[in-house]
Amino acid sequence: MLKTKMVPVVLCGGSGTRLWPRSRASRPKPFIPLVDEEPLFISTLKRCADPEMFGAPVVVTGSAHLEHVEAQLDAAEGTVIVEPMARNTAAAIALAACRLDANDVMLVCPSDHHIADCDAFNSAAARACELAREGWLVAFGITPDAPETGFGYLKQGDEIGDGAWAIERFVEKPDRPRAEAFLAEGGYSWNGGLFAFRAGTFMDELTAHRPQIAQKAREAVSAGHAEGRRFYPEAKAFAEIESESVDYAVMENTGKAAMVPVAMGWSDIGNWQALREARARDEDGNVARGRVELVDCRNVMVDSDGPRVSVIGLEDVIVVVDGDDILVTSAEGSQKVGKLTGACSQ
Repeated sequence: MLKTKMVPVVLCGGSGTRLWPRSRASRPKPFIPLVDEEPLFISTLKRCADPEMFGAPVVVTGSAHLEHVEAQLDAAEGTVIVEPMARNTAAAIALAACRLDANDVMLVCPSDHHIADCDAFNSAAARACELAREGWLVAFGITPDAPETGFGYLKQGDEIGDGAWAIERFVEKPDRPRAEAFLAEGGYSWNGGLFAFRAGTFMDELTAHRPQIAQKAREAVSAGHAEGRRFYPEAKAFAEIESESVDYAVMENTGKAAMVPVAMGWSDIGNWQALREARARDEDGNVARGRVELVDCRNVMVDSDGPRVSVIGLEDVIVVVDGDDILVTSAEGSQKVGKLTGACSQ
């Protein structure tokens, strides 16, 4: 048993554009079954439910998603911080940190990621918790299995203990030649957006590098109010916070950044192609959900909520039917779905 239980801080939001038309602004991807039969949000909560390792979760979300969060949080213990408006991940994490004891170890988890190997996740989380207790701000370094250009990377620095390294630097999303070079060289991991640190350490580093965000987050919490399991930060102070990611605000500036490399079947399910890769496929690489017939197809995914869809002789194509909306895209083209009129004009 860990000396200190981790507090899962689940960041829950999104505009529902990248997996349109199945995902919508009114019900984005954390709340719908995509990979398995249960929504990604519920899977995230279940991964962090072992009472030997984890305390009650803190979910940070906006009012637009509050109904979905509370319906799926159900009777589980936990609190919900309701952001007055979106101000990116640094502010969201700061709100949670200000509501916790300074010595609490926070495990920051996006609510819409898929992790296939929960044992590997738990082992990495336990190691990250130990490092957080020592004063490190820990990122999970996802072991890359492809030269992915859609993620940032972490460059492994000096070893600081068993299975843990300092982070030498954060690398922006690379082009394909650079990504291929990273894999060939080794020592690079994907930045999966999962972190562990003591609440007090995080606020100290946020104060050092982004004092305005830290101050306004403290003011918003100090002047906020609770309603049952909900906590509402004071809107005026929160509105004055600069919108910035935790990577830019803290992790890329602190001298205490560490990483725990882990291979755990991780995906951010960032587009339809990523979802296709995360789902179980047949011997031809096809995925079919709903009333679907595929003939002489390879690496085709069809997801229909009603109408029969028949596809013949295609490769690397994705078809999604959701009510009156139909999406047909190449796998490569799935990166552009969020720019479609139907997705961005919701």
